[in-house]
Amino acid sequence: MSENYTQITSQIGDQPYEVYQPNGCVQSEPVGCTHHFEDQPNTHSNTTPVVKEQIQRSLTVADAIAQMMEDLGVNCAFGVNGGAMAGLWGSLSNSLLQVLNFRHEAGAAFAAAEAYFATSRPCVVFTTAGPGITNALTGLFAARGEGAKVILLSACTSSPQRGRWAIQETSTDTLPTEGIFTSGALFNYATTVESAAQLPQIFRKLALGLSQPGGFVAHLSIPTAVQTSPLDDVPLFQGIYCSLVTPDQETIIRTAQLLSEGPFAIWVGFGARSAAKEILQLAERTGAAVMCSPRGKGIFPEDHPQFVGVTGLGGHASVMTYMQQQTPLRTLVLGTRLSEPTSFWNPLLVPPGGFVHVDIDPTVPGVAYSQAETFAIQSDIKAFLQGLLQHDDLLASAAVTAFWLPRPEKEAMQSGPDSPVRPEILLEAIQKVIVQNSDAIVLAECGNSFLWSTHLLQFSQPHRYRISTGVGAMGHAAAGVVGAAVARNGKAVAIVGDGAMLMNNEINTAVKYQIPAVWIVLNDARYNMSYQGMAMLGLKGADALIPEADFAMIARGMGAEGIRINKEDDLEAALEQAMAANGPIVVDVVINADRRAPSKGRNQGLASQGVKSTPVQKTELHMSFPQVSFPNV
Repeated sequence: MSENYTQITSQIGDQPYEVYQPNGCVQSEPVGCTHHFEDQPNTHSNTTPVVKEQIQRSLTVADAIAQMMEDLGVNCAFGVNGGAMAGLWGSLSNSLLQVLNFRHEAGAAFAAAEAYFATSRPCVVFTTAGPGITNALTGLFAARGEGAKVILLSACTSSPQRGRWAIQETSTDTLPTEGIFTSGALFNYATTVESAAQLPQIFRKLALGLSQPGGFVAHLSIPTAVQTSPLDDVPLFQGIYCSLVTPDQETIIRTAQLLSEGPFAIWVGFGARSAAKEILQLAERTGAAVMCSPRGKGIFPEDHPQFVGVTGLGGHASVMTYMQQQTPLRTLVLGTRLSEPTSFWNPLLVPPGGFVHVDIDPTVPGVAYSQAETFAIQSDIKAFLQGLLQHDDLLASAAVTAFWLPRPEKEAMQSGPDSPVRPEILLEAIQKVIVQNSDAIVLAECGNSFLWSTHLLQFSQPHRYRISTGVGAMGHAAAGVVGAAVARNGKAVAIVGDGAMLMNNEINTAVKYQIPAVWIVLNDARYNMSYQGMAMLGLKGADALIPEADFAMIARGMGAEGIRINKEDDLEAALEQAMAANGPIVVDVVINADRRAPSKGRNQGLASQGVKSTPVQKTELHMSFPQVSFPNV
């Protein structure tokens, strides 16, 4: 790093950032990543790189906003262009950001969220006015729910044209102001840029939000006329300093004392993903059993003898075996909201002494289980554990004598016809070819893809498995895989259902930029979670079938590679071909639709909320469906 840069300390997301201040401007850089995007070769294009022509023209507000995004550490911008945001689109395209034009704004937002999780660098979504904004809202809602750092740059109607039925008019006459153009449930920060004079203060608010642990989703709405308004010079964007939220020594000592009073378990959530090393040290030093949320897979190695399983949706019965047969006095909860997909709010998961719950968000502890005794700690989890690990004397008294711990079950597959493909055999091949023999990020779509993947795949490293539990929008992984692959400049694999693949896949986008994304489609010609769930709950008359699609043919029609698999014997070769491909590829797997996914806990959770089945059907459910997830009732 040049001596002209002054290093200051900050953090964006859950990984440490080095923040440098060159001549008064701030540039955020994640540890281990290239400092500037221009130093990275463009490996996603099959054409000769073109040097952007330097055109002498006056600076504009859009130019300043593009510079602002660079100074905030943004590398990638995902979106769909349009006339109302032509000025902004042009400035982004001539900046140091990699600009990727998607086919749908929701897909762009899903991709931006997953690009953030792949690199811990904030990302931009850009849209035109009107439907451009509303199309992106689901993906932005998912980004907020998942804890991503994403900035939406949208166009809106210029003030002289508002209320006069402009094309795609975006104003208070056409869209609700609250929630879209103001801070609230969707956006941590939102404002409309009416003047260049606002930009320095906007930068400081964005920089402050991005520097905090946890997610941050912002919206800058820029009127069309303002985008192209001239500037004499780009404003100076001054950096900020933000320290980590850490507990005091009294809190850490109290925690160590509580954990030393008896055997305890560790419940690992997605918010603890930056503290994998410290969690492993704590577990091995004390002998504590470790379980994780579905999003927390891999933070603690799943092949470790102290790992007892995944909780919640697609989870393992071994967790309940542990809780019932070797009940801990307390559970140390790290970075999980204990939401329905994580816990089903099952009271059997509450130990006699309650929870010690650590989270960066002070509104989380004690909410999901409001009746459980909870010692709440607001802290960055990595910093908290580093402090806790310094108290060897107290932790030594918390150590438990080595004993047998239940492990996630592995159900033996009986021999049978190899066509259509059984999902269990497909996931076994994915484990061997992709999880064990590559470093690819694996994303699982909501629905049965989520259940099969969470239950059967096993990860021993963090940051490799991604699912959405807060929002669970169909199409999230099918589009997000493109963002993950382009951001990490390497393979990303999406395990998706045919229903989600028909909604939003962005194959064509991956073809345009030659992004090495892989789609593995569980093709059963139905929305099978709904189909199986309705049958298991005894609710009849609903139609969850869809016409069978040939996704290999669809992929080839868009310019990607496509493979269609009907036999289990062909799986490994097809997956190896997919992982060797340089560009996008779709593996269309015709699966046995009658194989029931591990969803019993979800259906019993629905039953507890008022969805009832007949006594006969309950008996049939009990007789025909093995226990593969712990129950809610």
